[in-house]
Amino acid sequence: MITPGIFKANDIRGVVTGPRPEWDAEGAYVLGTALVDALDLTAAEASLVLGRDMRTSSPELARAFTDGVLSRGADVVDIGLASTDELWFASGHLNLPGVMFTASHNPGHYNGIKFCLAGARPVSPALLHDLARRASHDPPSPVALGTRTEQDLLPSYADHLHSLVDLSGIRRLRVVADAGNGMAGHILPAVLGAQNLDLIGLYTDPDGSFPNHQPNPLEPENLRDAQAAVRVHGADLALVFDGDADRCFLIDERSEVVSPSTITAMIATNELRREPGASIVINKITSRAVQEIVAEAGGRVVVTRVGHTFVKAAMAEHRAIFGGEHSAHYYFRDFWGADTGMLAALHVLALAGHTTEPLSSLAAQYARYVGSGEINSRVDDPAAVLDEVARAFAGRGQADRLDGLTVAGADWWVNVRPSNTEPLLRLNVEAKTSERMAALRDETLALIRS
Repeated sequence: MITPGIFKANDIRGVVTGPRPEWDAEGAYVLGTALVDALDLTAAEASLVLGRDMRTSSPELARAFTDGVLSRGADVVDIGLASTDELWFASGHLNLPGVMFTASHNPGHYNGIKFCLAGARPVSPALLHDLARRASHDPPSPVALGTRTEQDLLPSYADHLHSLVDLSGIRRLRVVADAGNGMAGHILPAVLGAQNLDLIGLYTDPDGSFPNHQPNPLEPENLRDAQAAVRVHGADLALVFDGDADRCFLIDERSEVVSPSTITAMIATNELRREPGASIVINKITSRAVQEIVAEAGGRVVVTRVGHTFVKAAMAEHRAIFGGEHSAHYYFRDFWGADTGMLAALHVLALAGHTTEPLSSLAAQYARYVGSGEINSRVDDPAAVLDEVARAFAGRGQADRLDGLTVAGADWWVNVRPSNTEPLLRLNVEAKTSERMAALRDETLALIRS
């Protein structure tokens, strides 16, 4: 079973348990056959690499998908339990298309698939449309059976990250790491276990029922345990990962959240010291401070739509050294242009460990505006609401439709955009002062929710 709604802008995602499932193991089998045919893997006698997260539905769905791939004569390299960025690593390391079974930050009754081409290159929206078309038909008849092999790439993944960021010379840091019962608990020992850190782990046992809090660090309530642990243990900082561990949020020594835009500016500046004049990719709702700081550091900013497919495509097109999103996705050219929360964490640990300043003081150098954070609203007609907001802001700033609607003034901007994964409109506002931000936020919310 497959319902069309599971095909999103960047991946596949939908409910798999409960009274109204949107896809199941039979659908996963069909998707396996569809991907082989869409990528013409049978003709190429090629393989793909597959990983899965700790969700209770992932083993069954991954097995069914694998059976579909094998039925079309293609081979599968199964790396087993993995974070999404470990799957990106496997795709780059083996130069194979990649498939990751995960629903990222969604609750436990969801599951999904993220895809990449060989070398961790992003798939196109056209490929997802092709998969949806092929999956709407009965699966083709089996051909010569492919083979499945298992390979543990976690040590190689950790070695690659360590080759990019060396923590051996940093001062000793006390670090809280909240895995949220997601895949970070699986990879943390390999990546941070032998470093110069006093590591305090929270919820490091992978558990797809998420018994402690939901695996979405964008929601403030899911950060509170890590914030409390920073206070209790007197930690220098905390790392909070989402379910598939491709995103990492940072909390400073005061137990306050460091904006992902600030982290983007910090890492971008550091990377530009290594390669002056390089390109940095950001999305439409990253803080304006990042553009200003990158320009001051001699770099070039490329702005794209929100979503890893779009950012990864821009990273490849512009040979960008680094990219960052407001949602705490961070992309690195030395990681095949793909996103990795763990590598971003290593960069911040290195920056914090090579100074005696606390993280709050370090981060303050890169924060220039006040942001609203992302505010979601359910609406019946998103297009009509966007037009209403555009009319209300007509003549007050420069407007564009690169990603939803953005209106920008001299020291503020407002963005309203449809979600890529949920039936929501997302509002983000930024201004030079908290008063100006609040006024613009409240005005726009009133328009959206009226």
